[in-house]
Amino acid sequence: MTSALLDTTGAPAATDRPRRGWAVAGAVAGLTGIALFQFSPALTDVDRSLLADNARYVAAMDGREAYLWVFQVLAVLAAGCLAVFAAGLRRRLAAREPAGGLLPDVAAAGLLLTAALLLVGGGVSTELYWDLLHLSETDPDTVAALAALYSTFPWVWAGAGLSAGAVAVAGLRRRSVSRWLAVFSLVMALLVVVTQAVPLQYLALAPTALWATVAGLTFALERRGLGN
Repeated sequence: MTSALLDTTGAPAATDRPRRGWAVAGAVAGLTGIALFQFSPALTDVDRSLLADNARYVAAMDGREAYLWVFQVLAVLAAGCLAVFAAGLRRRLAAREPAGGLLPDVAAAGLLLTAALLLVGGGVSTELYWDLLHLSETDPDTVAALAALYSTFPWVWAGAGLSAGAVAVAGLRRRSVSRWLAVFSLVMALLVVVTQAVPLQYLALAPTALWATVAGLTFALERRGLGN
């Protein structure tokens, strides 16, 4: 049975290699989130005095449809990568946590919540894209409302803060992850709590995108033997 896992040179077979694609997906999701944080405000970056007049506000966004197209692609990419990261992170924590523990499931659930909200936000951007493309046929009040949702839903990454908190507890309680990652995750989770305690929920994107990037890279570069 053991020989089946070895090649002709006696080296471990490919099936024995750590699988880290899920971790890379986490880093990609985080980097995509950072890109969204920098890119998405370009659509609604207009004179704030126009906010009191939806017709003028929407007219000021005319010609910026490309931002929405790119945003949709980024949102879907981030959502897909977060889902893969969720599955891998759950497996990684379950290998170190006691059987039946909640932390692996909590970590995965937080990322999946964020992925779901990103898909909703991407859907809003799709509708907004076609409305801006046919402004003469749309209601400015409806388009302005969609713009408000576009500027909110995809930014609320609070679910990933739950994941960061679960990783922090796992690392500090049982050393299921490195101590420095546990401390970093705790700081990011606390920052997310702050954003949820005040009317600034969309700012959760900043610390959680950074957390996903750092956590993903950390797991991807983890030394062999520390778990898959």
